[in-house]
Amino acid sequence: MVEIIDTTFRDAHQSLIATRMSTKDMLPIAEKMDKAGFYSMEVWGGATFDALLRFLREDPWERLRLLREHIKKTKLQMLLRGQNIVGYRHYPDDVVEKFVELAYKNGIDIFRVFDALNDVRNMKTSIKKAKEVGAEVQGCICYTTGPIFTLKYYMSKVDELINLDVDYITIKDMAGLADPQTAYNLVKEIKERYGIKVNFHTHATSGLAVATYLKAIEAGVDYIDTSIHPLAGGTAQPAVQTMYYAIPEAKRPKLDMKLIHEISKYLADLLERKYDHLLSKKAIQGDPNVLIHQIPGGMYSNLIKQLSELKALDKLDEVLEEIPRVREDLGYPPLVTPTSQIVGVQAVLNVLFGRYKRVTKETKDYVKGLYGRPPAPIKEEVKKLILGDEEPITVRPADLLEPMLDKARRELEEKGYLEREEDVVTYCLFPQVALEFFELRKQGKLKPVEEKPRGKMIRIYINGREYKVWVEGVEFERLVPSRYAQPQMLPRAVPSVQVPRSSLPIETPKPQAVAGANVVTAPMPGKVLKILVREGDRVRVGQGLLILEAMKMENEIPSPMDGVVKRILVKEGDAVDTGQALIELK
Repeated sequence: MVEIIDTTFRDAHQSLIATRMSTKDMLPIAEKMDKAGFYSMEVWGGATFDALLRFLREDPWERLRLLREHIKKTKLQMLLRGQNIVGYRHYPDDVVEKFVELAYKNGIDIFRVFDALNDVRNMKTSIKKAKEVGAEVQGCICYTTGPIFTLKYYMSKVDELINLDVDYITIKDMAGLADPQTAYNLVKEIKERYGIKVNFHTHATSGLAVATYLKAIEAGVDYIDTSIHPLAGGTAQPAVQTMYYAIPEAKRPKLDMKLIHEISKYLADLLERKYDHLLSKKAIQGDPNVLIHQIPGGMYSNLIKQLSELKALDKLDEVLEEIPRVREDLGYPPLVTPTSQIVGVQAVLNVLFGRYKRVTKETKDYVKGLYGRPPAPIKEEVKKLILGDEEPITVRPADLLEPMLDKARRELEEKGYLEREEDVVTYCLFPQVALEFFELRKQGKLKPVEEKPRGKMIRIYINGREYKVWVEGVEFERLVPSRYAQPQMLPRAVPSVQVPRSSLPIETPKPQAVAGANVVTAPMPGKVLKILVREGDRVRVGQGLLILEAMKMENEIPSPMDGVVKRILVKEGDAVDTGQALIELK
């Protein structure tokens, strides 16, 4: 009998509604989920930690504690990015160990540990600590395709994970690339060689997932990942309802399908009532072309959003063509967080500014070896272009990192934000976002950043571009003026409303543009993360002036000339638009 790992509360809503499901929307069905018959439920990790802090203004630790209170029978599990934990860079061992310890204490039973480069050295600390505290460990191999990704390659990674004493192996097919026969061969080889339990995780993006799961079950797989429709299919996991009836009766999991139907009805109502505006057609439909460009659904959605912000959506096809080239240049990294973001953003920059003319800090760190050992060697000409004469490291990246916990604890105490031990780890993972969150918590102002607009949504078209507008307090009727016109939603009556000036939103004036060749401007919209110079400093051409956080990556803005910093026109934390003046030189 195959058992089910449910992903509804983590990967499913991360893949389909940008990780925006709130804890209060999970709790009404949490106890029903507990009784449905799942082996475990993935409820934490991945992008949930960041999204909870940044957008939902919730404490991720509090979500875990609340879910644990309501889900007492079913095991809870999380997705842990090895030395990246739930962030986008490597953290020192003391932070990794404390995170695992606190996650287990707050309710996690199973840690699904992976590394974006399949560099098992980056998984060792988290696996060892998870075993030490008494948790189960799923050791992951990230599945992708390419000239080096053979059965022999994957089995070598399984060998390394077995030596770390993992409880079972998870095949993590994050883009839905695994075809049925490949899944059968891989599962069968692992089972026959080691006899260890195997879990298969895939996405329905390419349309292969149901067939792939059935062949994996035929080969003896022990667990498969599904989610509950309507939070299923598309770029998420296959629906448990579909898989239940597709699986041969002799191997069918023992599930309460009546209860799952009740949960499904709740989710359908919830999505329509609260999250409909986040559901993208592209995410729901999936895309068989992923088998060619290998871009996971979440990464594809990110690209569209990022190019839209850059006013360069017309460059999407060029970026999709550039991504495989960048991936080959960088040694064929599997496209999963954080390498999917590194490769995707670098491809965008290559298209907009020329190949490797602008390089993110993360791309440079990757080439230096600070994310680990790539599956294949990085092209020498690209390495030279990015690093110059600097040599990459060969040691485990975390060996170069200083401990962080004690320093972070002191800083939080000085700022008056430290309430519990978990705060220290949160601050280590996302310093700037954490400080914003702690300040709002201190002031009692924790409200979601992104709430669903109220009122009726209408679409308007300007110069061929679609805009969504929410109008409150107005009824609409459907009119078709002529047989050739598109149906339109038009207001029946637009009431005349006098709005007091005091109630109008106040626009903060943006810094005035400063003309001149010596003015350094923002190449893209983003947030000023760090200013590296002071007024009066002498700078050289190419020297970093400030760090601009854009597209989740850190972009160092270089000086275009030798000179002196005359004026700094922004401050740390400022949001800036493309072309906005940052620094004036002389």
